[in-house]
Amino acid sequence: MAMSALVHVLIPFLLCIALANTHIFDKVLVDVTYDHYAEKKVDSLPAFLSMPFNCLINLGYILLGIYWIFQPMSDNRDTCAAVYTKDVFALMAVAYGPVQWVRLATLRRAPSVLDQWFTLPIFAWVLVWCRVVDKGWSSRYALIVESCSVLSYGLALFHDRGFEVALAGHIAFAVFKGARAQVKLGDTASMRYLCLALLSCAGFVALKLLDHSLAQYWVFQNLTGHFWSKVCDILQFHYSFCFLTRLSENTHKRSS
Repeated sequence: MAMSALVHVLIPFLLCIALANTHIFDKVLVDVTYDHYAEKKVDSLPAFLSMPFNCLINLGYILLGIYWIFQPMSDNRDTCAAVYTKDVFALMAVAYGPVQWVRLATLRRAPSVLDQWFTLPIFAWVLVWCRVVDKGWSSRYALIVESCSVLSYGLALFHDRGFEVALAGHIAFAVFKGARAQVKLGDTASMRYLCLALLSCAGFVALKLLDHSLAQYWVFQNLTGHFWSKVCDILQFHYSFCFLTRLSENTHKRSS
């Protein structure tokens, strides 16, 4: 199951890397200077630690993904699809951390594009997992959702704010599907996880947008808004795992 999930993540991952290193995305608006971040660059440190806190926080994605890969779920035939979707989601987290780290270390266009691009299928995978919880696995549904998600980054080619529009749409769909799954299959515990995921998502967006504004306050001058937005993003990942695995367990109990 884990090997199938690895292939599922690795093939589109490598395809996107190949495309990002062509000239297709030369006109996409991405930030490739340290001025974009409120955290000050430390010239005495190597490039991979140029902004120590914003760089090291990316370890959180990797550790979170590894943690959830090894979290057991029932091996019952009815839950194999849930195990698979969990492993894909966890591997997405593992892959996403290094992409952001390389972006900060190199400030090249390709990893900056990939940092934006990979965000979209991660949010889209929530829709797939909700579908699995509610109606079971559908390869056709997963392929359509993930393909549309990957292709939606094309909006960035047509407008400077195309990525933000695509991301807002992904967040809205993920929230809608999560709320719908909660109403149909949830309980008190899953509701708590859903609320914590939504709060973390709000923190992720708000703190990232307010990075420079918050830097005028001393408390945000080393551990900046961008750093805390990544902490919220990791928590968003974690509570999404908690929410979706709880729904999967509820579905399994009902079917038993």
